[in-house]
Amino acid sequence: MKISVIGTGYVGLVTGTCFSEVGVDVTCVDIDIKKIENLQKGILPIYEPGLEEMVLRNVQKNRLHFTNSLQESLIDAEVAFIAVGTPPDEDGSADLKYVLAVASAIGEHMQKPLVVVTKSTVPVGTAEKVRNALQAQLDKRGVKIKYYVSSNPEFLKEGAAIEDFMKPDRIVVGIDSAEAEDIMKRLYKPFLLNGHPIIFMDIPSAEMTKYAANAMLATKISFMNDVANLCEIMGADVNMVRKGIGSDTRIGNKFIYPGVGYGGSCFPKDVKALIKTAKENNYNMRILNAVEEVNDSQKEVLFNKVRTHFNNNLKGKTFALWGLSFKPKTDDMREAPSLVIIEKLLKAGASVVAYDPVAQHEAQRILGDTISYSNNMYDTLNNADALLIVTEWPEFRVPNFTDVAARLNNKVIFDGRNIFDTNDMKNLGFDYYCIGVKTR
Repeated sequence: MKISVIGTGYVGLVTGTCFSEVGVDVTCVDIDIKKIENLQKGILPIYEPGLEEMVLRNVQKNRLHFTNSLQESLIDAEVAFIAVGTPPDEDGSADLKYVLAVASAIGEHMQKPLVVVTKSTVPVGTAEKVRNALQAQLDKRGVKIKYYVSSNPEFLKEGAAIEDFMKPDRIVVGIDSAEAEDIMKRLYKPFLLNGHPIIFMDIPSAEMTKYAANAMLATKISFMNDVANLCEIMGADVNMVRKGIGSDTRIGNKFIYPGVGYGGSCFPKDVKALIKTAKENNYNMRILNAVEEVNDSQKEVLFNKVRTHFNNNLKGKTFALWGLSFKPKTDDMREAPSLVIIEKLLKAGASVVAYDPVAQHEAQRILGDTISYSNNMYDTLNNADALLIVTEWPEFRVPNFTDVAARLNNKVIFDGRNIFDTNDMKNLGFDYYCIGVKTR
């Protein structure tokens, strides 16, 4: 089976590579010439554990190809995945110009029957816009070629995308024809052999499923952060509360860890887009508006603790910052809480020295020389007035506290991810601040 994947960003590259891993002949397309040249050399545009090795292996086996030519990728393809970006517009809605441009280009170049699948996260109703854009080009050419439109949202966690694709909780496919269902079932058959479910539904429901899933996860995070802030006021320990409610199978223990807010390419964008979609249809998503409000304020919580500890005087002080990416195992800094914290520290007249295992190159692209960087987590501490932990990378969990104390000007740690035990830190003589626990 041969397929085309248009877009070699996070979703497109993971999708194409994983399909090639099970024997599908995949051609990945991108208009970015440099990106394709790099991919052909084995240089990836993103960091994702296990992805580079899988790309190299399948290129070597001649199952995975990269090109700038959409027309070339469609030769003998049975399925074309649209996996380009849908960045938020100024009003919060998803910008569909790239998706619709690809749909139009497919209509311009396709020569045989094809299933056209939206893999990008798109609002309800996008499939019809894709269909119209594609049909307009076929009409312009004066040809009649059978095609089917489908929605196949992705549910990939950055840092665990390979595992999520190869061993999915579920595969959601929106279709409106038996022909499309048959082709998509055949394409996904290798992933169904171990009992992973494929759920066929109507296209609008598939489009809504993606947004609803991300909105629910974002809601759990903001809910727990709201509870954490109240715990701190009331003298309760949110870590104990989390364990207490997480043992309830109706709630579960995932996505209820308090912290400095969610970030990344999905949750912020998708929550905004769902709110906007509802507004366009004269409905107010009251819970999601609160989710967004809580998350925006939560990104300031750690800075507020810093400011309070230092009596509102941060000018001339230096802060060590561990973690820049919005979560571990990725270099993605889109909507990262670290960006808000850094901005506020700099605005208050402080200096920042940061370390992240993989995101420093991305940070330098975004922040330039407004902060300093270190290639060693301990070197960030030299003559710093305090340490801020913003991303819960595993290597931060058991540091040498003697070394930490010796390098810092003050034994002060602001832990935005609650990775240390409050009693342990007290016994070690640190002023320790975390989320949802009254430590003073």
